[in-house]
Amino acid sequence: MKNINKITLTLFIFCILSPVYYSLAADSVPTTQDQLQQAIDEKTKELSALNDKISQAQQDLSTVQTQGQSLQREVKKANASINQVNLGIQSSQINIQKLGLEIQSLKYNITDTQSQIDAKKGAIIKLLEELQQKDSETILTIFLQNKSLSDSLNEVQSIVDVNSGLSDDIKSLQTLTQQLSSSLVTSSAKKNDLELENKNLVNRQQILKSQKADKQALLTQTKNQEKNYQSLLTQLQNDQTSLENEIDAAEAKLRASFNPNLLPAKRPGVISWPVKLKKDGGIGVITQGYGALSSMYKSGWHNGIDIGIPVGTPVFAADDGVVTASESNDGIGYWHRYQYGLHILIAHPDNLSTLYAHLSVALVKKGASVKRGDLIGYSGNTGFSTGPHLHFGVYWTPSLVFKSLPPAKGLVPIGVTVNPIDYL
Repeated sequence: MKNINKITLTLFIFCILSPVYYSLAADSVPTTQDQLQQAIDEKTKELSALNDKISQAQQDLSTVQTQGQSLQREVKKANASINQVNLGIQSSQINIQKLGLEIQSLKYNITDTQSQIDAKKGAIIKLLEELQQKDSETILTIFLQNKSLSDSLNEVQSIVDVNSGLSDDIKSLQTLTQQLSSSLVTSSAKKNDLELENKNLVNRQQILKSQKADKQALLTQTKNQEKNYQSLLTQLQNDQTSLENEIDAAEAKLRASFNPNLLPAKRPGVISWPVKLKKDGGIGVITQGYGALSSMYKSGWHNGIDIGIPVGTPVFAADDGVVTASESNDGIGYWHRYQYGLHILIAHPDNLSTLYAHLSVALVKKGASVKRGDLIGYSGNTGFSTGPHLHFGVYWTPSLVFKSLPPAKGLVPIGVTVNPIDYL
């Protein structure tokens, strides 16, 4: 009986905490839990089938990119990009429906657990009342009040049983409260996912309009003639080669004089992947590594890694930091696409900066603070790019300079680059 005050305090704490759950459990759902789970499973299958289509579309686009450069190929690329964005829109719509169903299902679990907690509280209160009635009684008093030793022993055992039952009920209440807390955390995460997917849907719809406009600009500016296309392409490639040579020469000079001991120790997890790779359940595939193995650049040096992903894929900050650039190197018109196109540069506390290039949409502006995993933009095909992908680069921040390099618009970042794989 001495521990009743401690038990009462425990119960009081639970009673204080539990009211916050009611508002989340109040909404009713229009269907049963089993029906909800069946609908969730169906949406999961739809998403899986759609992801297969997105992967196939990416493969088809890769096949198109291996064909000789021609106006017909460029139109095929434009159509493939439009198809990719359309599939991404469908994926967002289905995922929004699925997340909505999952939130409804969680509300069922929250309501059920809350009911069990209420019932358990009632049982505990009843047990406390029984113990309170006997709290002032000593063992001797109990024996004196009863006519027989047997009655006295039975009453003592009854008190022990009630006390034991109270302890078990409080443990059960603790378990239910933990389950409810877990469901609430999961529900909050699902709501955040739902908000993100709604944002993805809106932005992908805008990206689709942009992709269609790009295709129309291509046909208008070439007048749908192969000769015009080749002439414009040759000029673009010459401009880009000159630009690349200038950047490569500057960065090669910086690399030659740089002390690599200044860099953070190479280890996984210093920065996170900006997009999810296929091996991790995503859609991204590394199509070009870092260093002198590049066949895409005439300079023979690739200062980042390329990740092949569909246009409109969400891109996330690799670490906490401050946005030091958010602009485009592209000029006006389809044939003024230079260097990184629309890109974002983020400076991190460890003197590393990360570059996200060829974006279709940038959601953060220069000067903004970001956290690891924040949505910062969407992949695209801007700048000098052979196909939709994300160019991801890592710089030693103190070495970074920003130069105006016509015909590229705005400022182009130049600095000591390192292999992103060393820190991912």
